[in-house]
Amino acid sequence: MIQKQLELNGHAGAVYSGTFDGTFLYTASADKYVTRWNLTTGVQDKFAIKFDHTPYCIHIALNMLWVGLANGDLHVFDLIEKKEINYFKLHKEAIFSISFNAVSHHVYVGDADGNVSVWDAEKMKLLISIPLNSGKIRDIAVDEINQRFCVASQDGFLRVIDATNFNELQKFFAHKDGATSVIFNPKDQNQLISGGKDALLKYWDIESANCFVSIPAHNYAIYRILTLNNGANLITASRDKSFKIWDTIPASFIQKIERKSGGHSHSVNDIVAMNENTFASVSEDKKAIVWTVS
Repeated sequence: MIQKQLELNGHAGAVYSGTFDGTFLYTASADKYVTRWNLTTGVQDKFAIKFDHTPYCIHIALNMLWVGLANGDLHVFDLIEKKEINYFKLHKEAIFSISFNAVSHHVYVGDADGNVSVWDAEKMKLLISIPLNSGKIRDIAVDEINQRFCVASQDGFLRVIDATNFNELQKFFAHKDGATSVIFNPKDQNQLISGGKDALLKYWDIESANCFVSIPAHNYAIYRILTLNNGANLITASRDKSFKIWDTIPASFIQKIERKSGGHSHSVNDIVAMNENTFASVSEDKKAIVWTVS
């Protein structure tokens, strides 16, 4: 069961994205701030960054905070030195997804125009820019075991790309009106689990592109899928103002958290793993909430 641990209030606008460094939770908001939260006191600490444009997506890689803005700018901050170390203007449209490959130390960035850029996080160097012409890229999942990544896009397709040579390995249509979230199944890396604007949660065999599970999981788009408890549980976050916990195998519903059960009053935009049984949710209601799964 899911239990509420801590509610974080302080942003003056919707919260779009979150990331965790092992100690602090960071959140990005429509108030144009990225802030850091002390999870002992439940308040913002002195680390706060103000931008000229809205930060839509943040992610931590190698003690560096990567921030993607509404105008396509990409900023990188050293969290130890607490200073900006790089600033890139490659993308021309809003950045909605940033993911990290801990094996290759590559950072994947996706924008609203269907472009993926791949960066060497150690050398701060662009490796390749991949124009997918797919519309908004809402999520990029990484398979570190087989060195590949999967892109979920507005055109409804899932694209699996080789993380070494950056060739497209598989492409198939997954969700009407857009694919918005995807992960590699932690219990079987030959499978994908995806969510879309159609509010469906789907399981796929990658090689055959066969959908063998399809569940009407929410009332509106599924914005994020997260696994906890060593892959035993899934959490799905949705524009319908709720998130749900599921057994991963078999895909079966356990619990729904919404406003009346202490959850959010608006769209749940992101969920962030903190350890195997703790995660944070962020929402249009300007809040971040920390939860545990027992």
